[in-house]
Amino acid sequence: MTSRVVPAILLLLLVVIHAQLWVGRGSLPNVSALQRKLDQQRSANQQARLVNEQLASEVEDLRAGLGMVEERARIELGMVKPNEIFVQVAPR
Repeated sequence: MTSRVVPAILLLLLVVIHAQLWVGRGSLPNVSALQRKLDQQRSANQQARLVNEQLASEVEDLRAGLGMVEERARIELGMVKPNEIFVQVAPR
């Protein structure tokens, strides 16, 4: 009887380990899903980093001089300098 208990326990442990490998927390499908999420997050981080760099560049331009402020005011707000004529061409 004792000679059958040890192999049965070892077989049971082997089944438990395999179950963990295929359906548990560290299973192969779970790991691949986490890898996909990680890749998506890295992509989102890269895009956010590019946006942050662009905004930082614009802030630096605004700190450096009034040229950027003037350009933004002209483009976004349609502002003009004194004694200047504003001409707007409508698309056809």
